[in-house]
Amino acid sequence: MKALKFYGREDVRLLDVPEPVPGQGEVKIRVKYCGFCGTDLGEYKNGPLVVPARPHHVTGQSVPNITLGHEFSGEISEIGAGVQGFDVGDRVAVRPTICCYTCYFCREGKVMHCRRRAVIGTSRDGAFAEFVLAPVDCIFKFPASVDYAPVALCEPLAVSLHGVNTAQIKLDTTVAIIGAGPIGLMALQNALLQGAKSVFVIDPLAKRREIALQLGATAVFDPTVGDPGKEIDKLTGGLRADVTLEIAGVPSAMRLAPTVTARGGKIVQLGLMMETCDAFPFMLTFSRTQSIIPSFEYVNNEFPAALDLLVRKRVNIDPLITKIISLNDIVEKGFKVLTGPEKAEHIKVLVSPEI
Repeated sequence: MKALKFYGREDVRLLDVPEPVPGQGEVKIRVKYCGFCGTDLGEYKNGPLVVPARPHHVTGQSVPNITLGHEFSGEISEIGAGVQGFDVGDRVAVRPTICCYTCYFCREGKVMHCRRRAVIGTSRDGAFAEFVLAPVDCIFKFPASVDYAPVALCEPLAVSLHGVNTAQIKLDTTVAIIGAGPIGLMALQNALLQGAKSVFVIDPLAKRREIALQLGATAVFDPTVGDPGKEIDKLTGGLRADVTLEIAGVPSAMRLAPTVTARGGKIVQLGLMMETCDAFPFMLTFSRTQSIIPSFEYVNNEFPAALDLLVRKRVNIDPLITKIISLNDIVEKGFKVLTGPEKAEHIKVLVSPEI
């Protein structure tokens, strides 16, 4: 089969490798779609960062013996020993986070902090391939009435849902979202589902602001033109946003967050920021008594909750999928495009081994 192996900075190779064989408690999945995540692109440009340079303490895998890709859906093609409740042909979403369920953090339901945590697509072979293995506790069935493509984005939807849950958005909450990429546009929909009164979206790209309006944003702002904080101030009677979700993952977005947030408000950071955020306005957050709360990944029950939103069509994923490419084109039309000048044209690109 074909699989994309990560060798290092700007070095990914589509190779012919043996098909994996499911072990005890595992299933083999024929990949239907796998999405590009910012993590994949960060590894390509600057890695290894998350991908282990030395053998991982659980999986034993490391560069260059790692297949990337952790946002995916597929069909079970083979079942390993001891697996019950699943059959060949089942359509499944896959939670890429693998945990031990026995450490303190797992017992608290915080799988993202598991002491023996591994992740399909970073520390264990992922789904930029024709087939991938997954432990049975990481797979979730969905009906034939739901397409494979949107389900591939169940993982980032769970990330957005965790951010909204962390913010404790309730009826009449005013929300600002900085960054209208896939997770930002999903968070917009999740905030509205949880009763947000107004959701303001801030992004420099016109296409993303337009989609945000289509998905229900109250108003959108270009942070490179004018002052979004003052504009939101006018629209909220001088109060600004009760909750701000920083999802862009760049220092300028984090510095902007306190200026759009109300006195006593919350700033929830979802963006994966690989740079140092210099000149952060701590005096502003101090004088306005604002809280800054990180939101990392998701807890156990949020992944199936995200899948339920997709199954019941409570969130609209279709406008976020801007291109689908073949596995054979993953380097030239995927990694190189999404880390180059054309990246602004896309929100979420999916890879399909079947085209």
